[in-house]
Amino acid sequence: MRVIAGSAKRLQLKTLDGMDTRPTTDRIKETLFNMIAPSVFGSVFLDLFSGSGSIGIEALSRGAKEAVFVENNPKAMACVKENLKYTNLSHKAMTLTKDVMTALYQLEGEKNFDFIFMDPPYRQELEKKVLNYLAGSDLVYEDTVIIVESARETDFSYLEDLGFYLMKEKIYKTNKHIFIGKEGKEEVC
Repeated sequence: MRVIAGSAKRLQLKTLDGMDTRPTTDRIKETLFNMIAPSVFGSVFLDLFSGSGSIGIEALSRGAKEAVFVENNPKAMACVKENLKYTNLSHKAMTLTKDVMTALYQLEGEKNFDFIFMDPPYRQELEKKVLNYLAGSDLVYEDTVIIVESARETDFSYLEDLGFYLMKEKIYKTNKHIFIGKEGKEEVC
């Protein structure tokens, strides 16, 4: 796995051995960033369920002003920190080794995010729990784009009930990216 573009372009990132994390493939990561590239520069990025940190690091490499990485697994967070150091992006990063819900609560009132990316373990409805929280959170403002990487069959029919809407959906072989905006925003990322 590598950084696709920007200041850390082509640098190889470390990942955890085993099945504790599912790194986003370079091809899927490239597709994702091609879709959001014009808005990444200068943004504040939140990478939930960070794994190796490759998504947040890609955002920083492409000019995001700041990224917050949230990962509960200490071994995975050690990998995130090592990758940030290797790519010389540590100075633009904040790392939180804790449960995502605890981290969101801790960040409340401290930051607003332009992008919130989450890649939770599949088929556990963790994305729904996070979206329920974000629906009433100050972490999200009218221009925030929430991106969820999920299993292909994951249902998001409840978004409107939370005050969100589906901006885009990109389906791959076994998973998909869902781009979510707050109701009232007309522009697509």
